[in-house]
Amino acid sequence: MKLIFNDSTFSFELLRTLSYAPYGGADIGEVLTTGYAIKEGDFESWYNEWLKTAERTLKQAKSFENSGQLLSAGEIYLKASNYYRSAEFFLHGNPDGSRILSTWRKSRESFRKGLSLSQQDVEILEIPYKNTALPAYFYRVDNKPRPTLIIHGGFDSTGEELYFQVVVEALKQGYNCLTFEGPGQGAMIREQHLPFCFEWEKVVEKVVDYLETRSEVIQEKIVLMGISFGGLLAARAASFEHRLAACITDDGLFSFQFSKAFEAHSKGDFDAHFAEQILEELMKKNTNIRWVIENGKFTFGAHSITELFQKTEIYTLKNISEKIQCPTLVCEAEGDMFFKGQPQLLFDSLTSPKTILKFGKQDNAEEHCHMGALTYYNQKIFAWLADTLKP
Repeated sequence: MKLIFNDSTFSFELLRTLSYAPYGGADIGEVLTTGYAIKEGDFESWYNEWLKTAERTLKQAKSFENSGQLLSAGEIYLKASNYYRSAEFFLHGNPDGSRILSTWRKSRESFRKGLSLSQQDVEILEIPYKNTALPAYFYRVDNKPRPTLIIHGGFDSTGEELYFQVVVEALKQGYNCLTFEGPGQGAMIREQHLPFCFEWEKVVEKVVDYLETRSEVIQEKIVLMGISFGGLLAARAASFEHRLAACITDDGLFSFQFSKAFEAHSKGDFDAHFAEQILEELMKKNTNIRWVIENGKFTFGAHSITELFQKTEIYTLKNISEKIQCPTLVCEAEGDMFFKGQPQLLFDSLTSPKTILKFGKQDNAEEHCHMGALTYYNQKIFAWLADTLKP
């Protein structure tokens, strides 16, 4: 699927921003107009044009707020949050740059302002974790005990983005939601500089502990959902955290080892020094490789490509995923440009009750994490959950 750009990375990220339109995260015209103004393959142009759109949208929100149109203002603040997120997306090649923090904070501030004005029943949380806290949001349908989704992202998503991707639909379907950011994500990497940790079960454990204190949560119906790279992290957590009623991986991921990905691409023996030389050259020509490496170094706290290879070597579910006990849903996108073949590897490794949902071109949902078809994707997910959680 190509949207405005021939460059697959720019096309996908534009589609990603646009995909949140049905859930209040974008307007079609704003996204397309911004896309046409961006110079293809140019990270600076991407930042500048999205920043202009975000700032213009923020002014609109403030104007509505000042005139007393608070509900409309809240909706526009939420859109601005998504546009600021998009603006910040390609900045991670300079992890010390001030624009990362300032732009991301504007995204978070706009989101929280939007929530407050939209009268959403939500609490902003800090869940104790080691010597710090996990930033989180707890969304309620009402005061009644209900099934509850724990949702986290992956390699690059933020806690605020998850609202558009899953939460809005989940609330309509009758589920409470707790979204959080762990090490390597959102505030934890940008403000606290805490990189990804493989023992994700220790993160999820604290979230489940917290939910056990909430009267609005049916304790036997807590579900974990991990998105993108979060599919591997969620499966890892479910392998050890057995209080979960179900686990959803969107999409399924068995391995996130950069060295193995390079071996498969080069079809030769792996040599870290040689790989670094090749990738440095490819980064000058290929936006996807450049972004993956730059964001990988940023989120894993690696100072070189070789160190990134080393830090990701442990990220495999071999001899781990078979420990999952709860029903597990593995999702697969036919046209996934990141994790092709990985969902089947995860599905085959599972010994618990398992389902694989394959989304293809016939569904218009073949892109990574089913961007462009989120309404249909969510409907399929909640149909599976309704069947899985029934008495």
